[in-house]
Amino acid sequence: MKKIACILLLLTTIISSCESPKKELTEEQLIAKAKDIHERVITLDTHCDINVANFTDSINYTQDLDSQVNLPKMKAGGLDVAWFIVYTGQDSLTESGFAHAYSNAISKFEAIHKLVEEIAPQEIELATTSEDVRRINASGKKIAMIGIENGYPIGNDISNVQKFYDMGARYMSLAHNGHSQLSDSNTGEADNIWLHNGLSDLGKQVIVEMNRVGMMIDISHPSKEAIKQMIALTKAPIIASHSSARALCNHSRNLDDEQLQWLKKNGGVVQTVAFKTYLNTEKDEARSKYETEIGKQVMDSMGVTWREWEEMGTLSSEEKDAYFNNFIKMSKVRDAKLKNRTDLPPAVNVSDFVDHIDYLVEKIGIEHVGISSDFDGGGGIEGWSDASETFNVTLELVRRGYTEDQIAMLWSGNLLRVLDEVQAVAKTMQAN
Repeated sequence: MKKIACILLLLTTIISSCESPKKELTEEQLIAKAKDIHERVITLDTHCDINVANFTDSINYTQDLDSQVNLPKMKAGGLDVAWFIVYTGQDSLTESGFAHAYSNAISKFEAIHKLVEEIAPQEIELATTSEDVRRINASGKKIAMIGIENGYPIGNDISNVQKFYDMGARYMSLAHNGHSQLSDSNTGEADNIWLHNGLSDLGKQVIVEMNRVGMMIDISHPSKEAIKQMIALTKAPIIASHSSARALCNHSRNLDDEQLQWLKKNGGVVQTVAFKTYLNTEKDEARSKYETEIGKQVMDSMGVTWREWEEMGTLSSEEKDAYFNNFIKMSKVRDAKLKNRTDLPPAVNVSDFVDHIDYLVEKIGIEHVGISSDFDGGGGIEGWSDASETFNVTLELVRRGYTEDQIAMLWSGNLLRVLDEVQAVAKTMQAN
C-alpha cells in the first residue's frame, strides 16, 4: 500500500510540474541577469583597429575620443580585452614597399606600447598569454593584446616573425585586401586572378615559423585555397579573427560551410564579426542607400572625397587612417540627421549579429565560436556601434538562452584556449 502511495505521489509531482512550466523572466529580471553575467565573464574583442594619432601625450585613449574604442568606452560597456591591430594596407611587392610597410607596423607597435607603458599603465596592461589576461582582469585594469592584419610588413625577412612576436603580436593574417608576398587574398574571387594559387613558398615557411614562435594564424583575409593550405601545414589550431558565416551572408570575407568544417577539425575558432556588410547584405544595402546619400553630403561639406569600401584596399595606411578619422566625424553628423528621419529601413543590428553566432554554434559547436567587432576599421552595428554598447551583445545572448558558461566561452574562453594550445605547440617545437 505504501509503495502504491509513493508511486501516486511521484506521478502527481510529475504532472504538476508539467502543468506549471517555469515562469519566464520579466524584462527587468532578464536585464539584471545579463548584467550579472556580463560583469563576471571576461569580454574579449579580437579586432580593434587603431590610428597612431590617438596615442600621443595630448590625444590618447584615456579620453573619450571619436574612436569606437578607447578606455572610457571600454569601461562604460564592460569590454575587458581589446586586441589592437597592427594593420598595413597592401602595396607593391618591392623593397621600398616592404620597407614602408615595416615602418608603418613598427609605428603601431610603438603606439600600443606607449599606451600601456607610458600613457595609462594604471588603467590598461599588455597581455601575451591567457594567464596574463586573467591576472590583469583580476586587478581591475583593462587589457590590451596585439594582432597583425596583413603579413606584408614581414617583407622577405622571416626573422621579422620572431621580432613581431617579441613586440607582443599573438596573431597574424598573411594577407589583406590584395595578394601579399605570402598569400593570396579573398579579393581574388572578384576577378579570379591569383598570384600564388594559395600560399607562396615564403608564406609556407612563415606558417611553420608562426607555429614555432607561438603566434596564432589568422585566416580572415586570405583566399580559400590559401586557408586550405594553411590548415594542412599548421601543427596548431588557427583562428578567423573577424569573419562570419557565408551561408547567411554570401561575402568572400565570410567562411563557407566547408571552411567551417576545416576549422572545426583543426580545433580552431571563428570570431564572429559585427560588420554590417558581412551580416545581412539585403538589410545593409537598403539602409545604406539612405545613409550614403546623407553621408556624401556631409563629407562634401567637410571637403573630403567620399570613398567606396572597395577602394580601402588601394589606400596607404596613412590615407586610410586619415579617411577613417573624417568618416567618424561625418558619422556623428549623419547619425544626428538620420534620427529625424521616419522613413528609414531597419539597420543591421545585434540580433542579426547573434543570428550568425547561432548558426556557427549549430554548425561547428560552441567551443569553436567567438566574438569580434572590427571597430575603427569599418565594424559596428545598431546596438553595438562602439565599445560602450558591449553589454548589448551579452543581453541578446541571454535572451536566446545561452548559459553563463557558454557566454564565457564565446566572449573569451574559446580564443584563450586556442592561444594556450598554440603556445604549447611552440614549446614542443622549440624543445625539439
